[in-house]
Amino acid sequence: MSLRRTLIESLIRSTAQSYRYSSTMVKVNHKQAALDFLSFVNASPTPYHAVKSSKDLLAAAGFQEIKERDSWNSTLHPGGKYYLTRNASTLVAFAIGKKWQPGNSIAMVGAHTDSPVLRIKPVSKKEGEGFVQVGVETYGGGIWHTWFDRDLSVAGRVMVRSKDGTIVQKLVKVDRPILRIPTLAIHLERKETFDFNKETQLFPIAGLVSAELNRTKDQVADASKDEGAKKSIKAATERHHPYLVELIASEIDAKPSEILDFELILFDTQKSCLGGMLEEFVYSPRLDNLEMSFCSVRGLIESVHSETALDNDSAIRLIALFDHEEVGSTSAQGADSNTLPAIIRRLSVLPAEDFGSEKSYNKIGNDLDISTAFEQSLSTSFLLSADMAHSVHPNYSHKYETDHKPHLNEGPVVKINANQRYATNSPGIVLLQEIAEKAAEDGGDVVPLQLFVVRNDSSCGSTIGPMLSANLGTRTLDLGNPQLSMHSCRETGGTQDIGHAIRLFSSFFDHYSTLAPTIFVD
Repeated sequence: MSLRRTLIESLIRSTAQSYRYSSTMVKVNHKQAALDFLSFVNASPTPYHAVKSSKDLLAAAGFQEIKERDSWNSTLHPGGKYYLTRNASTLVAFAIGKKWQPGNSIAMVGAHTDSPVLRIKPVSKKEGEGFVQVGVETYGGGIWHTWFDRDLSVAGRVMVRSKDGTIVQKLVKVDRPILRIPTLAIHLERKETFDFNKETQLFPIAGLVSAELNRTKDQVADASKDEGAKKSIKAATERHHPYLVELIASEIDAKPSEILDFELILFDTQKSCLGGMLEEFVYSPRLDNLEMSFCSVRGLIESVHSETALDNDSAIRLIALFDHEEVGSTSAQGADSNTLPAIIRRLSVLPAEDFGSEKSYNKIGNDLDISTAFEQSLSTSFLLSADMAHSVHPNYSHKYETDHKPHLNEGPVVKINANQRYATNSPGIVLLQEIAEKAAEDGGDVVPLQLFVVRNDSSCGSTIGPMLSANLGTRTLDLGNPQLSMHSCRETGGTQDIGHAIRLFSSFFDHYSTLAPTIFVD
């Protein structure tokens, strides 16, 4: 935990170096923004860690934590900045314009915190040919052969019984290699293509059985301490190798017998870094989709950097980082849940800053039926669905539509699909174009944008955009930074694109209130 805390503290301190402010815009040092992202992703091997890293950044920027279970009537007010979490793996943050009125619009950016990974099974204790092995389950559509021969470790959340009897969640991240999935030597099976059985040949090795047996009796006794008592489910030290449980316990300052359960995933211990001859690339795991999560957090923070940023804004600026996008988003904390609709419903009826005055009474009494504030807000709001996009691959250029080949470091990619795998349409493209050009005010540069459609003879992925657009009835556009090796254990992105996305999101929040009414669509 100390290393993770150091990385986040370093990231927060670097803000002054990364961003130079004027009265109306943010100028980004692109390389420093990329380095900030590296600190973020290195500290965030799981959705739980990504949410914690985002919370740290938001709290440092003056955002206040609130809870879904509490009443917001006396807590939230125009000009305020807030964030909340669900399941510790989904986060929503927002800032309320001081000119807010019930039923006004909400400018939203949605992203996701999860990535394709290997997850430790509920019963993971395995052995084979003298090796200690760990049972894992695939999560999402990963390129699983890229996980072979990597230095892996574990991270996630652990449910621990405290000394007072309460059960609490603790985050764990083991910062050293403890697992590896070795490939079979080429001499034993010569194949041009690498294939394997995900159920029987994807088990990592964690050690040798002989070494496990040589541990002292005291260690084993401590790890097995309360196992004799009757339990509805076997103790963690029975379902998993005792030494794995002991290692996790030591990381969170707990006893093995206090660990009731955990949700742990594997991650590559090699740190993210800049690459390329001129450091024009980002080499990192989890670009999809922590890059867009990071850029949305930074974009929201930079849009409210000054004390007067919200003074003339009539909208709410909101980001939503969802878990479980890689497996369909159907969960209590996924984009297809009630998370965002429930929050928007509560925000749509928040009273104005001058609530209780004659002016406020007339507004609510004559112009707005408070019972329809939710629907009115949705009809004028806009969602940017931010999920990483495909860069053209120089070795497979035939896989891309001839006139739609996005490139690294040439800006966010607007994703379009006639079959509604993406939610983008022409009014949204026009709005985003205006926002990208607004970012050039006061001597800055226009944020470059690219367009992408998939070939007619290729399948097309999808995002949270179409499902949120359908559930909310809100105008939506899909976009994301371009990358290579999507869903690999280690991916490649562009150094410049991180700064481009931050500026685009910041400009979106800054200008949506004034731009949206100028684009007329029923």
